[in-house]
Amino acid sequence: MLNTFKKALKIPELRKKLVFTFLMLIVFRIGSSIPVPGIDVAVVKEAINQHGGAFALYDVISGSALSNFTLFALSVTPYITSSIIIQLLAVAIPSMEEMQKSGEQGRKKLASWTRYLTIMLALIQATALSIGMFRSALMSDSIMSTVAVVLTLTAGTAFLMWLGEMITEKGVGNGMSMIIFFGIVSRFPNDVKQTIALAKAGQINYIQIALFLLISILIVVGVIMILQGVRKIPVQYAKRTVGRSTYGGKQSHMPLKVNQAGVIPVIFASSLLAFPQVLQLFIKNPTYAQFVAKWFNGTQAPGIYVFSLLQFVLVIGFSYFYISITFNPVEVADNLKNANGFIPGIRPGKPTSDFITKSLNRLTFVGAVFLAIIASVPTMLYQATNVPFQFGGTSLLIVVGVAIETAKQLESQTVMRNYQGFLK
Repeated sequence: MLNTFKKALKIPELRKKLVFTFLMLIVFRIGSSIPVPGIDVAVVKEAINQHGGAFALYDVISGSALSNFTLFALSVTPYITSSIIIQLLAVAIPSMEEMQKSGEQGRKKLASWTRYLTIMLALIQATALSIGMFRSALMSDSIMSTVAVVLTLTAGTAFLMWLGEMITEKGVGNGMSMIIFFGIVSRFPNDVKQTIALAKAGQINYIQIALFLLISILIVVGVIMILQGVRKIPVQYAKRTVGRSTYGGKQSHMPLKVNQAGVIPVIFASSLLAFPQVLQLFIKNPTYAQFVAKWFNGTQAPGIYVFSLLQFVLVIGFSYFYISITFNPVEVADNLKNANGFIPGIRPGKPTSDFITKSLNRLTFVGAVFLAIIASVPTMLYQATNVPFQFGGTSLLIVVGVAIETAKQLESQTVMRNYQGFLK
């Protein structure tokens, strides 16, 4: 990865893209440091500390912008949510599915709908934060003050969405992914500082730190192996003769990723588990508050064990659900048949789709269990070692996944530029 980065810096065009990406990410960090006017940040931090399980993931993704209640407090979560909604609707609604397959114009229209839905969701979330969850943090109860906070948060999300699209268009990597990646990584220096301070104070020992680092390295290695893991189903294309020319007869493969669902099931599970704690902010009932604090607390026993078990089960369930609506084995088998391709030993048509379904279910089980373990282990690791690196499974998957994809993109562009130079 470092060699790829060094080679990219030697190519003027890629160097410009890297500099542009870096400058845009600096703009993101500057915006993440500008507080929203009319908000008492101390009250927000206290509320997040009390209900950490509900806001921990969003605070990590935003690079602590939520706990500091800055311009980018909502981060790109409205955009992620709207993208998932549009993707699911494209599967459920035939007209949207045709639009998705119709080419560049159809995809541009869906992208436009995603932007509009992002603004709507940002407006709803900003309103919920301002007059619901953090109402006590408002310095003034006037309507104008509340509207100003809501519009500021919505505008921050809109600007961040534009920033991500500019990085995708003129920079390196996927803009939204790079923003999330940079937000997560930006917390590491502070975590290192806290760890050193706790070690000097004698609250944690160096054996705990060493154990934490060892397990963290093993987790990252496991994440890389699963993210890169692919089952290659062999595919043979039949020969056909047109005039004096013979076409086909080639051997290829159909790649099925072990982690076909990506990080989406973990996001779904985390959002569902956060719902009881979010509901607690609206239901002022001491009995309900004690129940949530005991059984849905992701940082203390016994809630941490119940939370982790529920998360494990939900991640597996959502993995199967998401893959079932985004991957159609029947369609894949039909496309293979239309291209005169077949899997050796498997008849075209229904037997092929059944074989792909069976293979996919096995891979999904492995990938789902992996996701569930990765989602639960970091929380348990933090509980066991007390090292204040409060990263979750979702953030770990995002960081490693974005790093791998960005390195691949840089490598492919470097190879392409080298070939162009050779041809010249």
